[in-house]
Amino acid sequence: MKLLKKLFKRYFIDAMGAMAQGLFASLLIGTIFVALGMIPKLEFLASIGKFAQAMAGPAMASAIAYSLKAHPLVIFASAAVGYAANDRGEAGGPLAVFFIAIIAVEIGMLVSKKTKVDIIVTPFVTILVGGVLSLYAAPLIGTLAGKISTFIGWASLQAPFVSAIIISVVIGVVLTLPISSAAICAGLVLTGSAAAAGSSEGLAIAGAAAVAGCCAQMVGFAVISFRENKWGGLLSQGIGTSMLQMPNIVRHPQIWIAPTLASAITGPLAVCVFGLRMYGAAINSGMGTCGMLGPIGMILGWFSPENGYPGEVTVLNWIGLVLVCFLLPALLSFLINEVLRKLGWVKDGYMKLED
Repeated sequence: MKLLKKLFKRYFIDAMGAMAQGLFASLLIGTIFVALGMIPKLEFLASIGKFAQAMAGPAMASAIAYSLKAHPLVIFASAAVGYAANDRGEAGGPLAVFFIAIIAVEIGMLVSKKTKVDIIVTPFVTILVGGVLSLYAAPLIGTLAGKISTFIGWASLQAPFVSAIIISVVIGVVLTLPISSAAICAGLVLTGSAAAAGSSEGLAIAGAAAVAGCCAQMVGFAVISFRENKWGGLLSQGIGTSMLQMPNIVRHPQIWIAPTLASAITGPLAVCVFGLRMYGAAINSGMGTCGMLGPIGMILGWFSPENGYPGEVTVLNWIGLVLVCFLLPALLSFLINEVLRKLGWVKDGYMKLED
């Protein structure tokens, strides 16, 4: 039992937490730079952002290796493993990196510093193991993640109220899991933009519901964990990523109830009451409040003529955007979490982030 607890902490708490930081320091920060690059005379920031986005796999794998206390050569070699796993895993890239990097690092450590030609043997073994798994296992992991995409595509064709609940909850949960919600939304083209294929209205509804679900997770966790993490935690989760809570969710899954229920409420409110539609870049549908890219993407879709927004932006739309993306997730998550605390399901320290 002690061994299982040790392994559980090592892989699903330490490694997963480090991976979230690696993802934030590359893909998510890069996406923020790309958005800032839309500002006139700041186009160079978009180029910087694309460089950062391209390094998502290496950053995640290196972070995992570091958290596992790997030797330097194993950490350096894991960058190549992360690139391969993320590339071959497609929408499930981050999930592929998580499993493949752990296996490659652990096997690399078995040979590290065991020979007189360590500088050759260690990176060779680490990259060989990770490379083979990336070629043959990562696509299978990507296919599994693709099943989620297929499910969301089906849901988007159902009644708006029902599909909004499903999409908001599923994409919100995916945002917090070590899976790329942004990549899934981009792959499904969850936007009604003129560039989108298929039913633009249905995709616009799905995109708006996805934005609502992602915002609910990020703002929700930021608010309900404030007593443990203060302002630093509020900012790192609210405009960073709720994935930082994954190690705590593994330990105490009940902390996920409040933000998830909040997303089930804000999703249908977004599309059925406030008439929100996503006509911005599809990737923004899966970003939530990370760098404010979810709301920004929706606003850009409203006012960019090339996106083909079909109607006028009303006061109700603006009110809905603020309520759905910020105020309602905070209020609903707080109230639901307080009920859970009264029931004894959630206690102090359950959502404390690692320093």
